[in-house]
This record gives sequence, structure tokens and C-alpha cells, in this order.
Amino acid sequence: MLLLLNYSQPICANVSSETLKSISTPDKVDSSIGTLEFRDGAPYPQTAEKLYDYLDHMRAVDSFLKGIQGASVHALMKGGRGLGAKSAHEVLIFDRLMNSESLFLTGNTSTIYTLAFLDLKRDGPTVFHTPPNVMGAFNDAWFRFVEDIGSSGPDKGRGGKFLVLPPDYKGNIPFGYFPIYPRSYRLWVFMRSPSSQPLQEAVQNVKDKLRIYPLSQKGNPPRMVFISASGKAFNTIHPNDYKFYKHLNEVVQYEWVGMLNPETRGLFASIGIEKGKAFSPDERMTKILTDAVSIGNGIARSIVWYPRTDKSLSDIKIYPGTDSAWVMAFPGKNIFFNGPDGKTINSDARVSYFYPYTGVSPAMTAIEPGKGSDYAIAFVDENKEPFDGSKKYKLHLPPDVPVNAFWAVNIYDSQTRSMLKTSQPFPAVSSQSKGVQQNSDGSYDIYFGPKAPKGLEKNWLETLPDKGFFVILRLYGPLGPWLEKTWRPGEVEPTEY
Repeated sequence: MLLLLNYSQPICANVSSETLKSISTPDKVDSSIGTLEFRDGAPYPQTAEKLYDYLDHMRAVDSFLKGIQGASVHALMKGGRGLGAKSAHEVLIFDRLMNSESLFLTGNTSTIYTLAFLDLKRDGPTVFHTPPNVMGAFNDAWFRFVEDIGSSGPDKGRGGKFLVLPPDYKGNIPFGYFPIYPRSYRLWVFMRSPSSQPLQEAVQNVKDKLRIYPLSQKGNPPRMVFISASGKAFNTIHPNDYKFYKHLNEVVQYEWVGMLNPETRGLFASIGIEKGKAFSPDERMTKILTDAVSIGNGIARSIVWYPRTDKSLSDIKIYPGTDSAWVMAFPGKNIFFNGPDGKTINSDARVSYFYPYTGVSPAMTAIEPGKGSDYAIAFVDENKEPFDGSKKYKLHLPPDVPVNAFWAVNIYDSQTRSMLKTSQPFPAVSSQSKGVQQNSDGSYDIYFGPKAPKGLEKNWLETLPDKGFFVILRLYGPLGPWLEKTWRPGEVEPTEY
């Protein structure tokens, strides 16, 4: 028996008026960008123009937030070149430590930094022979972790030969190296010498053992050049005005096309930043970009100063469930910013790190009792107000600060996120500082203000009446009471003295 279907009559779906309304567009729509006008669903030209302005603006803001990390590495590279580090074998070393002359995101005054800048597009496979007894990491041009140096790396802290391979390399890999495979041509490499090692001994260790050269020059490598960066005024921070997009374009034009995923490349292309094409925004687009970067920069600062701890940054607080202002650098101790499931990028967490800080390594969050270092950051005082350099504040550190090595309190400029430049070239108070006074119970009080409290000058960090600031507490070799949160610093509180 054949079933015959008669299609001569139309088949009508029973669609409700409510459904039709939900899928239709009214002729007039009031929105946050004004009234949008349509003719039976078709936008009028002036409405389309208004919406394209909004779309370009939105994409430009998003490009700023997504581009911070690449722009930051690019600024570090430019800063290094400005001091003479133009080839792989030319490195910067803070052989007399870092002070407030350098514009460098949240550097510290206690550690010898050595910074190298690799360009695999120029040099091809590059040999990087690390010294023993240093810690650090290779980061790519998009500030992604590539490999550790030191006790957490394949060299196990004994020093070793790494071979850094271009992302498009297809040749043989010689034996005897630790091969690493970045996704960019350029890399920023940072190393820190242990703070427990005498200064000159640590410097000499780096100068005697660090070797960097193109593999093609293995038979006759260039002599290393160590450029002292201590006390030098130079900038390593990306712009926060229209020049940011020019900066980002330089990164996209130079780098391997596979450094970014297609989605991000497409986002940048939508505002005129596309590999192989000139970045030449017209007057309209220049105006949009200029406004967008001011909003993007404001958003980044809002994420840093007032993280949404009830939403995307619920794991940034060191003391969750309290009203403490102390936060950690890596939300949830996650250097990949990919959420608890490892598959969901937390873009706010990424911004909260790369806007004020540099350097990414799993070793920075895998803290063992008595080893490494850990940080607590206060961007606001105990009343959740930004710090005012014309006022006075106090930080109380309870007795028995739980460190195997030492602790330090540093103060930073809220504009540059670098050390605050005052009459104190090394703006820090630490347990290693001469003359720091303890209270009778073994606790410490650290003071912040334009003038020092009488008799407590060594416990004081100078502020400037016309400048904001923020505070970082560093613990070197943190012990159990810190890691278990049974010892807790006081809040940075307004005071009088």
C-alpha cells in the first residue's frame, strides 16, 4: 500500500504573535547610543552608520584589552634596544639592582635581573646557555610561557644549553640541547639571581656562564655584551593613547602569522591592523581609536584597582570571604588564565595581570615552604579608596613574619606601575634594611606619607602629594603560616603621625 501525500495545500506552522514579535525589529528602538530607526526591519543609512561607529569602537576597545600583553613585550624589546641590547648576545643586567629611574612594571629593589631579547626571524635557531643558580623563563612575543630556567626547568638549576627554534623551523635539531618551541619569532627572557647570594658573586656568575648566539655561529660565537641597566632612565611600558594601536600593528607586521589565533587576528584586522597591509586609519577611524583606547585603558585600570571579586575575579583575593584589600598577582594562581577547567579564558584575569606586571612562569605560583617568593598587593587602602600621596598610611606586620629569607615592602606609581620616584631611589623597606625598627612584640609598622614619622625614618616610604601609589609586600622563602594564611598582614590604613 502506497502512502500518497498531497502537497497541493500549503502547510502552515502555527506561529504565535509573541514569537513573531520576538524575532522582528521595531521601526524605532531606543538604545544607549540613541534611537535606531528601521523600515520594516531594514536599517536606514544613518542608523547603519551609527551602528558601524559603535561596532568599530567596541572592537577597538576589545583590541586594546586583548593586545596589552603583546604591546607590553614590544615595549620591553624597545626599551632594551634603547639601552643598546640590539642583538641576542647583548643583554641587560641590573648589576647594582633596579631603582626608580627605570620605567619597568613592578620591578623590585632586591633582585639582580638579567634580561635577554631573542629574534629568531633574524637569527634562526638560537643557543641560550644558562648559568647555574638562576631562575627565570622564556616568554614569547605574546607574553605566553614557553619554558622555565632554573630548578623548575629542564636544566634543574645546574645551567644548560637551550636551543630556541623559530615557529616555522623545519630543519634538523642537533643533539645536546634542550629544544624549545615558541609560537613567535621574538622572545623576552628574564632571569633572577637568588637574593641570598652576595651581589657581586651573583653578577659574576651570570657574566661568566651566560652565553647566547645563533646556532649558525656556533663555531665562532660573538662575545657577550653585558649592559648595566641599574640607575638608567628608560621606558619599557606600552602607550595608553592612540599610539597603542601603532605599537600593536608593529607586533602584527613583524611576527609569525601563527602567533595569534584566527579569531584574534580577525579582531585586529577589523580595525585596520592586518599582517601585510598598511595601518592607515582615516579621520573617522582615528577619532574612534583615540576614544576607544581611553575607554580600554580605563577598563584595564578598573579591573586592576577594583576587580569584580563576586564574578570573574572571585579568586584574586588572598583572603576570600573577608573585606581585605590584599590581592594576588595571578588570580587563582593560574598563569594560563584558562579557568578551573583549563579551557575557558578569563580575559579579566589576563588584563589584571598584564596591565601592572611582567613575566610568566609556573614557578611563580608553585610555591614550596621556604623557597621562591610570593606577593601580596594592595591597590587600595582598608576603606577601598585609592591611595592619596598627600595623606599618611600605616601597614602593620604582625610578629614572626613567616619567611626563610626576608620580606620587603615596595611602593609603586599608580600611573606608570613602576617604582615611585621620590628622594628614595630604592623605594622599599625590608627586613634587610639597616635601621628598620621592630616593635617590642617583634612586629613591624611601615609608614607611608610625604614626611617621615619622627624617629621612624627607616620604617618610612615617601609619597608625593600629587601622586597616587600602590603597595606590594614580597616574602622571600615564605613559610607555612603565610601559605596556610594563619599569619596575615594588616591592611594599609590611613593614620596620623
